[in-house]
Amino acid sequence: MPSSDADFRHHLASAAEAIPAACPPWGRGWCGGLAGMLEAAAAKPGNVHPGASFPDLSFADLTAAAAATAIPLEAAAERPVGETILAAVRASRQATLSNANLGIVLLLAPLAAVPDRKAGPEGLDATAVEDVLASLGAADAAAIWEAIALAKPGGMGTSDRWDLVGPPPSQIRDAMRHAAPRDTIARLWGNGYEELFAGIVADIAADLADGLAVDLAIIRGHVRQLARCPDSLIVRRHGDAVAAAVSARAARVVAAESGPDWWTAVTAFDASLRRPRRLNPGTTADLVAAALYILLWNGRLRSALPFATPPLPRPPATTRSPTP
Repeated sequence: MPSSDADFRHHLASAAEAIPAACPPWGRGWCGGLAGMLEAAAAKPGNVHPGASFPDLSFADLTAAAAATAIPLEAAAERPVGETILAAVRASRQATLSNANLGIVLLLAPLAAVPDRKAGPEGLDATAVEDVLASLGAADAAAIWEAIALAKPGGMGTSDRWDLVGPPPSQIRDAMRHAAPRDTIARLWGNGYEELFAGIVADIAADLADGLAVDLAIIRGHVRQLARCPDSLIVRRHGDAVAAAVSARAARVVAAESGPDWWTAVTAFDASLRRPRRLNPGTTADLVAAALYILLWNGRLRSALPFATPPLPRPPATTRSPTP
């Protein structure tokens, strides 16, 4: 920790070859698969990457799950969101025994479901995602409930309302709003994606615009997000106080960004999240993947990717005809 730029390029390029041929470059499935692989390939503090694994989760698991969910995401604009999420979780479970990417699937499915004609002048935006989330019904809720149960996420505990062992809610956003105080992904589902766009998407985009290498931009975005908001997975597994302490340490790393000791601070922070106990900021990693999907789909990562890609097939959003 951290890996070299050459290592990052090698691992990412090798992983990207596993994205199914049925998912053309710059399409929904390709962007979804590559977003998960980019997130996993960057040596983010506390997370799995090519140089660090957990007993129940490896870089190979994450990339296999990302590749497996590409095909369900490719068709996301043509079918209900709940069906996309359930299909993606089933595909992921067939590719790996771990719950490798439930959070990523939950975040990416509404993004991939946005029709081209609904995107804003700069591409995907929070308003377009809100339209998707507002349209969800009982069938979506039932499929999403089944997908979450199938994924068997750890540390969920029990709830006095809409517990996973019980029947699904009629409206999935009601359940998400109920869970919002203790789960960042649920908060985005319940309240909208503006927090995501204004936070980590803007952070990574700004670093890329300044010419920072994509893996460094991902790492910096991850740490900034962790400083901004305690990680939900750490909260569920270790409690509010531990999660707040991790965020405070992340804030100290952010404060060191402009100095010569930033890498040293990142490395020490990473070690503190692995020993003496595992404090995996897994929800923050999911948010990174969602941000990368947005930047890929909107074309903001085209010149930053560390391997050659075909030209973007879509015209710039500003040339689209207005929706009648």
